[in-house]
Amino acid sequence: MKKMGKPFTVKARLGSFRFAFAGIWTLLRTQHNMRVHLAAALAAAGCGAYAGLSAVEWCVIVLTVMAVWVAEAFNTAVEFLADRVSTDYHPLIKCAKDVAAGAVLITAIGAVVIGAIIFLPYVLGR
Repeated sequence: MKKMGKPFTVKARLGSFRFAFAGIWTLLRTQHNMRVHLAAALAAAGCGAYAGLSAVEWCVIVLTVMAVWVAEAFNTAVEFLADRVSTDYHPLIKCAKDVAAGAVLITAIGAVVIGAIIFLPYVLGR
């Protein structure tokens, strides 16, 4: 069977990290909401350190932050692609952008709920 694509090299794999970090930088540089998510993540980390969260609680916080960031990244990717396809109004492009934004909102609301479940007992003194 014939191999497809370029051969595996460590240099190429390391280069792919450059593209990934460029994507994260694009998110932080171009998306105001991503900077809000970053501030919230830093606040959660600070509160977690102060509260002395358990390992399981830290895992939940990390997964929650990751979910919000991934949702925002996919939302941004949908917006960039849609804007490249057409700058003219189209109802399906509007629907795609609205659904992607809705996914971020759902994830962010879930993050707030998870944050309340984890942090309220510390605030209220267990």
